[in-house]
Amino acid sequence: MSVTSIDASSSHILDNPAWAALTGPHAHFAERVGHAARYHQDVAPFHALCDEDDPRAWAGLAALVGPGGTAAVRGVTEAAVGWEVVRTGHGVQLVDTALRAEPDPEAVRLGPGDVPEILDLVARTEPGPYLPRTVELGTYLGVRHQGRLIALAGERLHPPGWTEISAVCTDPDHRGRGLATRLVRAVAAGIRERGERPFLHAAATNANAIRLYESIGFTLRRRTVFSLVRHTGAAALEETA
Repeated sequence: MSVTSIDASSSHILDNPAWAALTGPHAHFAERVGHAARYHQDVAPFHALCDEDDPRAWAGLAALVGPGGTAAVRGVTEAAVGWEVVRTGHGVQLVDTALRAEPDPEAVRLGPGDVPEILDLVARTEPGPYLPRTVELGTYLGVRHQGRLIALAGERLHPPGWTEISAVCTDPDHRGRGLATRLVRAVAAGIRERGERPFLHAAATNANAIRLYESIGFTLRRRTVFSLVRHTGAAALEETA
């Protein structure tokens, strides 16, 4: 995989998409203390630091999670004083450069009433974290077979001008029919209609998913690290706004 040079400046908004979303279009889903923020805990499990090198951001995060609390953050391999890294995972970020976006006649809009089915499908396919109110983050589309939800894709992080496509999954008994690709195209069509651009994330180890996304018009933009960190309370940091 080669990394595209598109929008690859060091200060690009997609370098810290959760922070851009939580302080922008998703501010109504945010809990924020100074230079740190997180989604409401039943919406998404993500936290964000304005700058991982800024002690004020870690102080704000400490205020959000409390002693012994954990936070899922990107770009952190060495935690600040008073924190420890519990585990890390490597991921890739891909952006739409040549995707054919189009509605799908079988795709249906999913809402709060569909959450039990969505959670069941996510539990069986493990596309990534999905919580009871994740459906409120944007448009989620599904395909049903004999009334049963068998495929899913939707919108998650929403930094200004961009929308992340996420929760892409298909019931194992219905794979090989191109349902995931169709739903990605359909979700992307809605994003494009708003004048925004799709992007997505995948685990760096998920070579099949990365190949699929690249084959339909996404380009690898950057590699990143996602970490779970714990506030040990070993040192107190003064939070400054």
